[in-house]
Amino acid sequence: MKKNSIKLYLWLFGINFFISAFTFGGGYVVISMIRKYYVQKKKLFTEEELLDMAAIAQSSPGAIAVNMSSIAGFRLAGLRGAIVSLLGSVAPPFLILAVISTCYAAFRDNAYVSAVLKGMEAGVAALIVDVIVDMCKSVWKQKSWFYTLLIPLAFVANFVFGVNVMIVILGSAALCLLWGWMESRRNSKCGVK
Repeated sequence: MKKNSIKLYLWLFGINFFISAFTFGGGYVVISMIRKYYVQKKKLFTEEELLDMAAIAQSSPGAIAVNMSSIAGFRLAGLRGAIVSLLGSVAPPFLILAVISTCYAAFRDNAYVSAVLKGMEAGVAALIVDVIVDMCKSVWKQKSWFYTLLIPLAFVANFVFGVNVMIVILGSAALCLLWGWMESRRNSKCGVK
């Protein structure tokens, strides 16, 4: 596909519309769907590029799913691609909320809707675990004891000791920056580039 072709814009809108419409569970699940369609099927990005985009999407303000689709669109077709991808990713929730808001009372009390939503929780949990396992595999491939140790430490800090997620994220980011700075100093003293 050419960078600014109508076919590319239609594909971006359609794939982001599809991902947004049929993916439940938020941004982490969207990352696995983007991996499936952009990396594995179309080979538009590498796994490393996807992880970089996911890190940017997670650290940017706003919904991870919207950020991720916008970044992917931008990588493929610039600003227009980002806008088309953004529109594709926000259209399904907008339409669903518009319909639900007009029929709110009927949905609120419906036992079938409650049961379906309860069932989706298990599927969402499984997809999030799948994304986490894939991200951990990428970290382990780097063979860095520091990054490998940081994963369980962040989990224990939040889950066991109840440390606020924002503090865990900021602390992890600060530790990674410090580690990277120390590594660059060590490599510059050894003459390694």
